[in-house]
Amino acid sequence: MSVIQPQLRPLQQFFRSGPMPCPYLPGRVERKLFTRLLGPYSAEVNSTLSRAGFRRSHDIVYRPVCPNCQACVPVRIPVAAFAPTRSQKRVSRGNGDLTLAEAPAAATAEQYRLFTLYQNSRHGESDMARMAMADFAAMIDEGRADTSLFEARDAQGRLVGCMLTDRLTDGFSAVYSFYDPRQDRRSLGTFMILSLLERAQAEGLPYVYLGYWIEQSRKMAYKAKFRPLEALGRDGWFRLPNDPPA
Repeated sequence: MSVIQPQLRPLQQFFRSGPMPCPYLPGRVERKLFTRLLGPYSAEVNSTLSRAGFRRSHDIVYRPVCPNCQACVPVRIPVAAFAPTRSQKRVSRGNGDLTLAEAPAAATAEQYRLFTLYQNSRHGESDMARMAMADFAAMIDEGRADTSLFEARDAQGRLVGCMLTDRLTDGFSAVYSFYDPRQDRRSLGTFMILSLLERAQAEGLPYVYLGYWIEQSRKMAYKAKFRPLEALGRDGWFRLPNDPPA
């Protein structure tokens, strides 16, 4: 009989942030419940909390706990039931010349150039537009929990899109994506999500997690175009009304 006690897992500590201006809805205040991803159980904790509606950024996993506001709705796509719209099918056909390959979660100068181009074009007023290479590397490297990068390249091998992705026990979590803003006609953001859905289907993974959908936010509106879409409510995950745009 062994007298060695089984290893005990450390308790996961949670904290609540102070009030800050909401980055999505003017005039509102946000607060977050968060914890850090540390140690050998990071991937397991990330998977468990993603199913509970949390979202990862760097080595922090958080969920909004804003007073008097429930606008941020965790959403995920059920892979087996996903049915692309006509416009999404056109996006897939229009990007038939692109290849999507999985790469290790390690920042490169090529990725940073594309990231800077994207931020300056789409989010020039944000703090992310002022990120130096070291800040970008921290975003990629910190808090990795079975994390990889999916890179989209054209026929000439040029990087045109990139998606930071966590592999969960029940799917993929699309953490952050950026792409060449000069190629609007390609709808590269949509293309990368469609490609991630294909990868999840090939691996038999049931869900692709998209983070938070905010109905009143134009920046978040694109998530509602992927149907069927499941949302997390008080009684668990449920399917939103299936009325996708064409």
